[in-house]
Amino acid sequence: MLTYIVKRLLGMIPTLLLVAVVVFLFVHMLPGDPARLAAGPEADQATVELVRKDLGLDLPMHQQFVRYFSHMLQGDLGTSLRTKRPVSTEIADRFLPTLYLTFASMIWSVMFGMIIGIVSAVWRNKWPDRLGMTLAVSGISFPAFALGMMLMQVFSVNLGWLPTVGASTWKHYILPSLTLGAAVAAVMARFTRASFVEVIQEDFVRTARAKGLSERTVIIKHALRNAMIPVVTMMGLQFGFLLGGSIVVETVFNWPGLGRLLVDAVTQRDYPVIQGLVLLFSFEFILINLIVDVLYGAINPCIRYR
Repeated sequence: MLTYIVKRLLGMIPTLLLVAVVVFLFVHMLPGDPARLAAGPEADQATVELVRKDLGLDLPMHQQFVRYFSHMLQGDLGTSLRTKRPVSTEIADRFLPTLYLTFASMIWSVMFGMIIGIVSAVWRNKWPDRLGMTLAVSGISFPAFALGMMLMQVFSVNLGWLPTVGASTWKHYILPSLTLGAAVAAVMARFTRASFVEVIQEDFVRTARAKGLSERTVIIKHALRNAMIPVVTMMGLQFGFLLGGSIVVETVFNWPGLGRLLVDAVTQRDYPVIQGLVLLFSFEFILINLIVDVLYGAINPCIRYR
């Protein structure tokens, strides 16, 4: 197992290098002049050129990439064009709010999604199944920004129960986590149902029932573990999407996280911050996939890695 993990970690290096090249080329294709934005609208052309030279944007593209790449190998992601702070500091300041929001969203969405999926599979084609899948389709279909604004209108404006912006108390996490996790809960419910429907039709489940075991024991002890592998795969992917894709929700709730930082960076053409965030999101996805693969062995002892 250790050898497998080391090989996977080493395999991350060329992937991240490729991502770095693609992202560097992409951000430099964005419209707008970052030197003009950094200098301000009142600056004359001479000032803009001085700012461009100070930022290193006057160099040819290949020289800019070589400088960026050499600094990245040393752990230096550059300096923000907006705040003049190191990109690593900018990301570190915003990382924990996004991580906590992601965990809060993931916990309730996975729990409710799996419960709905299991109930729908056990009572397939009956009213619990129809009700659960109706809720799942509704969660997938409803846009996150619309759900967030509706929750704010009801629970913040009309009832006054919960705050709308900020991340200082546990109450601030309720509405954003509900908004962010709604689609994940829906996906988990549908995926869990499909996995359980397949498993409960297997011979070993029929054998367990024939032995006189209770339905609860059959579902929890025999069916659950065998149905978990595809569910864990989807869980890992959804966690990666939540951690790197909470841009809309963070914008709606003015959340001080990575998603809002990325929006601000794109608006201001802050190249180093954009590149640093995309590299971070790519690393997160690769690392989560590795964790999911390791969990396969814990769920099913028959799976072995070399």
